Amino acid sequence: MGSGHDHGTGDIRHEKPLWWALGLTATFLVAEVVGGVLTNSLALLSDAAHMGTDVIALSIALVAVRLARRPPDAKRTYGYARMEAIGAMINGGLLFLVAGYILWEAVRRFQQPPEVAPTGMMVVASLGLVVNLISMRLLKAGSGESLNVKGAYLEVWADMLGSVGVLAGAVIIMFTGYQIVDPIIAVLIGLWVLPRTWTLLREAGQILMQGVPAGLDLEAVRSALLEHPGVAEIHDLHAWALGSKEPVLTVHVVANDTASAGDKFRVELVSMLEERFKIKHATVQIEAARCHTAEVHA
Repeated sequence: MGSGHDHGTGDIRHEKPLWWALGLTATFLVAEVVGGVLTNSLALLSDAAHMGTDVIALSIALVAVRLARRPPDAKRTYGYARMEAIGAMINGGLLFLVAGYILWEAVRRFQQPPEVAPTGMMVVASLGLVVNLISMRLLKAGSGESLNVKGAYLEVWADMLGSVGVLAGAVIIMFTGYQIVDPIIAVLIGLWVLPRTWTLLREAGQILMQGVPAGLDLEAVRSALLEHPGVAEIHDLHAWALGSKEPVLTVHVVANDTASAGDKFRVELVSMLEERFKIKHATVQIEAARCHTAEVHA
């Protein structure tokens, strides 16, 4: 049996700021692509590509928030929490393609740096910086309460740094004439994207493979269960995550005294797991004897 099986209706208080941030970012994305083509700036186009991933990240956050309203049903007993990880995998794949193209194009431009228009770069990058700062302001309040909003906030924050890089590159080109600065800035933006992309894919893969949630020490959980005076042994201990903040745990517990190991005993164990490890979805099965095929810990 379990306790605390409230799969949530989703915190939608910050949906409106997400919509505003998405609208601003998507509108400026079009302007930045046009500006990058007109100024022939790879750095500006790479920043536009990164802003495109912001649009995806904000869209994923909105979809996750809206889907979280849907209750579990007969076909999806855990609801739609895994959509967050699936969306992150899609986002990560696109980020890898974008970063790969930027680096490939930069290599070609290192050999023959084309002429770029630094003034146009400065204007577009400055506008992009303003849009990013506004979006960050909109999302900041929710970033401390919702992981979806926090992910979108960090994505916009990183893009803000990209806009700063493009702006700095435009200034250097304007005063020095070194056109090679443009592909250098583009490479730096691409290299900034790749490590974060790998982290995103790794975390999403861990969730989809039903790995132990980040931040949860399974050995500490095992020890805490065994410390209870009513527990003789435990086996079949499993922990995974529905989403980035929804750990789930199941365990079979062999009781020292089955006569007194009733519902109160089970509730004590479930309450301990929630208080010490923030596990709200715990299923504890009480047994009188060990399963012969189980891996037992005593």
